Amino acid sequence: MNDLRKKVQIKELISAERNKNFEEVVIGYSEEEAVSESQRCLNCKNPMCVKGCPVNVPIPDFIEKIKERKFNEAYKIIKTENFLPAVCGRVCPQEKQCEGNCIRNKTGDSVSIGKLERFVSDYYSVNEENTAEKNNKKIAVIGSGPAGITCAGELAVKGYEVTVFEALHIPGGVLSYGIPEFRLPKKIVENEIDKIKNLGVKIITNVIIGKSMTIDDLLYDGYDSVFIGSGAGLPRIMGIPGENLKEIYYANEFLTRVNLMKAYKKDSETPIKIGKTVTVIGGGNVAVDSARTAKRLGAEKVFIVYRREEIPAREEEIIHAREEGIEFILLTSPVKFIGENGFVKAVEMVKTKLLESEKSGKKDFCEIEGSNYLFETDTVIIAAGQTSNPIISSVTPGLKIYGNGKIFADSETNQTSIKKVYAGGDAVTGAATVISAMEAGKKAALAIDKYFKNEPETV
Repeated sequence: MNDLRKKVQIKELISAERNKNFEEVVIGYSEEEAVSESQRCLNCKNPMCVKGCPVNVPIPDFIEKIKERKFNEAYKIIKTENFLPAVCGRVCPQEKQCEGNCIRNKTGDSVSIGKLERFVSDYYSVNEENTAEKNNKKIAVIGSGPAGITCAGELAVKGYEVTVFEALHIPGGVLSYGIPEFRLPKKIVENEIDKIKNLGVKIITNVIIGKSMTIDDLLYDGYDSVFIGSGAGLPRIMGIPGENLKEIYYANEFLTRVNLMKAYKKDSETPIKIGKTVTVIGGGNVAVDSARTAKRLGAEKVFIVYRREEIPAREEEIIHAREEGIEFILLTSPVKFIGENGFVKAVEMVKTKLLESEKSGKKDFCEIEGSNYLFETDTVIIAAGQTSNPIISSVTPGLKIYGNGKIFADSETNQTSIKKVYAGGDAVTGAATVISAMEAGKKAALAIDKYFKNEPETV
C-alpha cells in the first residue's frame, strides 16, 4: 500500500512539472500492480485480443504467467511473436487493437495489456544466446526501424546471417529520431536493439543504400535476399504560400534535431529556436509529439490546428497534451503563411465544415467561404504527413512504385516487383504505426524463409 501511495505522489509531481523536462511521462506498474491487473484477464477460449494484435502475441498466455509471478517466462512468451515488446508496450495504439478487442470492454475497462507488456519487458534482464542452426543464407536489411529490426530478428532466429544497413549514425529509425524521449526513452530503444544484436544481427550505420551502394550491389556482393524497410522520411509539402519562411519547420526535421541530435540540451551543438507562440499543423501522433516537445523547449503557448473534428492521434497522447497546456483548434485549416523580414509572423486560417462522403461514409471537409482570419504565431511546425524517400527507387531498375513514391509490395508476402527483394513498413504504406511496420517486417521474414526452404512458392 505504501508503494501505491508513493506512486500516486510521483504521478502528481510529474503532472505539475513534466512539460518542463524530457523525462518519461507514463509510470510503469509495480509488481503488485501488474499481478493485480493480470487477475482481471478472463483467459477467454477465443481471445479476441490476440486477433486484434497485428503480430499475434499470445496475450492470455503471457498474462497467465504474470498471475503466477513468472515474469521472465511471460517475457519469453511475448518474444516468440514480438521483437520489440518494451517499445510496443509504450507506443502501440492498444485502444484500437488488443485492448479494443478485449471482452471486458462490454462491462467496463479492458485489461491494460499494453502496460502489462511494458512491465514484463522492463522487468526482464536475462540475455539469451541464439542457438539456431546456421543455414548459410545472407540477408541484407535496409533500415533499422521497426520493420527492419523485426525482419532481422525473425530471420536471425531461423538461422540466417543478417546485416542491417542504417543511413543515420544511430540505429532505431523512427524509434530513435521520431518519438520523443518523454514517450519512448532512447535507453529503451538501445536495449531492444542490443537484444537484436545478441541474436547475431550486424548493424552497420552511416550507409545510405541508393548512395553508398545499391540493391544490385548487395545482391552482387553475395546477399541472397534484400528487405527494404527504409521508412517514410520525406516530409509532405503543403504547397501553400509562405511555406518557405524562416521559423517554419517540418515535423520530421524538428523531431530529429531534438530526439537524435539532442537539441533540447543547453550545450547542444545543434540548438533549435522556438518562439513564445508555436502553431502545429496536423492532428496525428507526430503533431502531438511536436506540440508537447515545443512546450518542453520553452514555448509559452502551443496550439494544434486540425482541419477535422476528431483527432486521429492516440487518445492517451491527446489527454497528456491537454494536461500539459496544449490547446486544440479544430475544424480549421491554414491557407497562407504571412511573414515579416523573412520570418513567419502569422497564419491565415479558414474555418472548415464536415461533409458526408457518398463513397466511403467517411466525413470529408470543405472550407467555409468568408471565414478567413489571421492567427499570430512565432513558430510553425508542419506535421501533415511523410512520404517515402525516392533515393532507393530512383537507382533500382525494375522496382515498381505507386502513389507518392511508395514501393509496391505483394500484400501477402511483401515481395516487390523484383525477385528476392522484399519491402514493408512506411516505405510501402506511407507513414503509419510502429506495430503495423513490425507486422510487415515479420510477414516478409516468413515469406523469405519459406522461399529458401523451397516450399511451394507463393512469392
